[in-house]
Amino acid sequence: MPSIDSLKTRQDLSVGRKKYAYYSLPAAEEAGLAGISRLPRSMKVLLENLLRNEDGVSVTEADLRAMAAWLENKGSVEHEIAFRPARVLMQDFTGVPAVVDLAAMRDAMSALGADPSKINPLNPVDLVIDHSVMVDHFGDGKAFERNVEREYERNIERYNFLRWGSSAFNNFRVVPPGTGICHQVNLEHLAQTVWTLEEGKKTVAYPDTVVGTDSHTTMINGLAVLGWGVGGIEAEAAMLGQPIPMLIPEVIGFRLTGRLPEGATATDLVLTVTQMLRKKGVVGKFVEFFGDALTAMTIEDQATIANMAPEYGATCGFFPVSRATIDYLTATGRDKARVALVEAYARAQGLWVDETSEDPVFTDTLELDLSTVVPSLAGPKRPQDRVELTAAAPSFETALTEVFNRPADAPRVSVENEKFDLGDGDVVIAAITSCTNTSNPSVLIAAGLVARKANALGLKPKPWVKTSLAPGSQVVTDYLTDSGLQKDLDALGFNLVGYGCTTCIGNSGPLDADISKAINDNGLVATSVLSGNRNFEGRVNPDVQANYLASPPLVVAYALAGSMRIDVTTQPIGQDKKGKDVFLKDIWPTAAEIAAIQKKSVTSKMFAKRYADVFKGDRHWQNIKIEGGQTYAWDDSSTYVQNPPYFAGLTMEPAPVKDIVEARVLAIFGDSITTDHISPAGSIKKTSPAGAYLTEHGVEALDFNSYGARRGNHEVMMRGTFANIRIRNRITPEIEGGMTKHFPSGEVMSIYDAAMRYQSEGRPLVVFAGKEYGTGSSRDWAAKGTNLLGVRAVIAESYERIHRSNLVGMGVVPLQFKQEGWQKLNLTGEEIVTIRGLSDVNIGKLKPRQDLWVELFRPSDGKMARFPVRCRIDNQTELDYFKAGGVMPYVLRNLARGPEAVAAE
Repeated sequence: MPSIDSLKTRQDLSVGRKKYAYYSLPAAEEAGLAGISRLPRSMKVLLENLLRNEDGVSVTEADLRAMAAWLENKGSVEHEIAFRPARVLMQDFTGVPAVVDLAAMRDAMSALGADPSKINPLNPVDLVIDHSVMVDHFGDGKAFERNVEREYERNIERYNFLRWGSSAFNNFRVVPPGTGICHQVNLEHLAQTVWTLEEGKKTVAYPDTVVGTDSHTTMINGLAVLGWGVGGIEAEAAMLGQPIPMLIPEVIGFRLTGRLPEGATATDLVLTVTQMLRKKGVVGKFVEFFGDALTAMTIEDQATIANMAPEYGATCGFFPVSRATIDYLTATGRDKARVALVEAYARAQGLWVDETSEDPVFTDTLELDLSTVVPSLAGPKRPQDRVELTAAAPSFETALTEVFNRPADAPRVSVENEKFDLGDGDVVIAAITSCTNTSNPSVLIAAGLVARKANALGLKPKPWVKTSLAPGSQVVTDYLTDSGLQKDLDALGFNLVGYGCTTCIGNSGPLDADISKAINDNGLVATSVLSGNRNFEGRVNPDVQANYLASPPLVVAYALAGSMRIDVTTQPIGQDKKGKDVFLKDIWPTAAEIAAIQKKSVTSKMFAKRYADVFKGDRHWQNIKIEGGQTYAWDDSSTYVQNPPYFAGLTMEPAPVKDIVEARVLAIFGDSITTDHISPAGSIKKTSPAGAYLTEHGVEALDFNSYGARRGNHEVMMRGTFANIRIRNRITPEIEGGMTKHFPSGEVMSIYDAAMRYQSEGRPLVVFAGKEYGTGSSRDWAAKGTNLLGVRAVIAESYERIHRSNLVGMGVVPLQFKQEGWQKLNLTGEEIVTIRGLSDVNIGKLKPRQDLWVELFRPSDGKMARFPVRCRIDNQTELDYFKAGGVMPYVLRNLARGPEAVAAE
């Protein structure tokens, strides 16, 4: 629907010989939106989005004036707006189920007698296959080739499906395996900073904005592209032309001053920023960076900070357009006309920043002097738990006894068939992995130089360390090869294992069987050191309890040291060829050494060559035959891709919503339950319900693959929901893992088995939880699995933004305690729960964020209790989704009826 442009802001912008149409923010200020030139630049991007999409229905003049009013209320006044991103970005773990849903929607359209081709992305969608490669092979020159072969063997059913999708859907492109991670491909190639759209004879220019099915989509904010992670559910709606409802956010300004000192890295900086912002409390808020440090900061460093917005809890961490933006776009081979447009557009719209720029108005601010940043790690369980390198060893000693309940003096144990022993704190995984850390030249070159200096002295990693290098981009291989640093990394076992997210998402691959046995037989607290952004409990590897985030050069250093119990700042990390002690300072590179290699070896030609045929793929990809037409030919025997049940029996009119009456409690969880705990992730155990399902379908344990790779099969995923090996259900507090107790029988069983029994009994289910429920990656299966298990409501003390929205999108009600949490209720799990008032949505009486009452009946003593909750269906759009049974049925019915019928309503 074209913009009604009530403020008459559409103007022309001439750049070189070309003329563009755009919606002018200065014109909007002159037309009555007083003072908007002082808005944070991220808010200016949102305001332009509203100006361009003003239609009098989803976007009104009142929304525009609410944005101007932000200068006074600074986000304290709740006002919902409809955001329409320019495009959608997916990775394959979350992208496959989204494409599965689109394929299922086409079938459902046919069943309703409508045209299946109406199910088609209306916004550009790029899916990058980057989450499937696993570190099965490592430490030699053939590791990459062998891992690729294994990747295709495991995932050919998924890749066949995605090849079909790339041909069946318009506006949908697939970047094949082995190219890089989605965030780096986005940064280096896909993102444009300013997007364009042909409208008749006019080319309209507007800010590049994106939502992605990976929470680290925020990385692109380093290139002044406003974007964040959403669940696959929201992404599907955006793909199909639905706006994303959001509250006008608070914006926290983060002033960066000074320069990093010698020895500190971008990773140290981001771990410091993450800790500060977590302490500040920025969940659901925008963070925008400003200050004089930006004038000397590289886009790669900015992107590293922006990448970890999910770790510090913000919706995004935005950097404005600057000279560094222009230089980076040029260096990575973007079209010259586009680069010229970016600068001209940013200056015309007040989005440009330099030394003369006035600071915007912010909700609140905090400040960091970069000169105070010191080498750091984060762990052993959360990315925000930063510890200075000098305190890392004593910090681990404390965690060993207080967190992991191990005696400090437990003896080392022998390893069968090996000449070494193992002990608590030994580093068994040292991985250069994931996101900007593996594509930021400064830290990759630093890692290579550490390896070079170590090699010259004759140092080697300890024999129990599994080493790997998984770059985010093929360009990394080019500059490491050009500089000769790849040979030095290879000599220490940091050979290329694949281009993609590996250790950081649990694709670390198995440890050596004898090492694994020694760890598990003796209860050792083994550790990993990885250059990623996630180290949540149970995520990296099932054999490893303590996980630390660190810069790539520190990853190499800890591979040499072999233990977290060594103070690498004061103790030797090894001995040279003559037996002389070698210290970290002896092999740590200077900033000048790093800069010299980066200037010589990182060239624009590398980017141009690598991205010339980015969608072509290798011989494996090209050999996949594209089969099928408008609808997909589902294979009932497939254990990877199945037609989901969301649309079974769908009718044009939704069934009325019912209250939740006499529900059973499936689980009771504590604080900080992440989507990694809820959603199936990592490896599939043979004894788990998902493992039993695969075994029943003839799949050998060796070929189970990961949960992420099987996200296109709801039968596997629902069995893995709440099945994390480290999750603790307070109904069965003595058991670690996804177990619960069925009532009234009292039998202990897996959460999946209990849910199926309750379903057979006709019982709805509820889940209780503490604070920050659903933190972590934007996993749609955390909501889909919850729905398929029969959970009607989750009652928690607080929610992470994406998961709360996803629950609503799947028809599950998120309720929030208004007073104390479940601990004061003395819950045992036997309680019977009733929640009334939800059916009011059928008659328009249920309002966003309305208060409801929960009734608890305890059969053992016959007592009844009541407590108030807030229904966290936060806006009218979400109410519409909930009434329809979820966002997908809502969109499907609207598309089936046609735009005229929807408009008439």
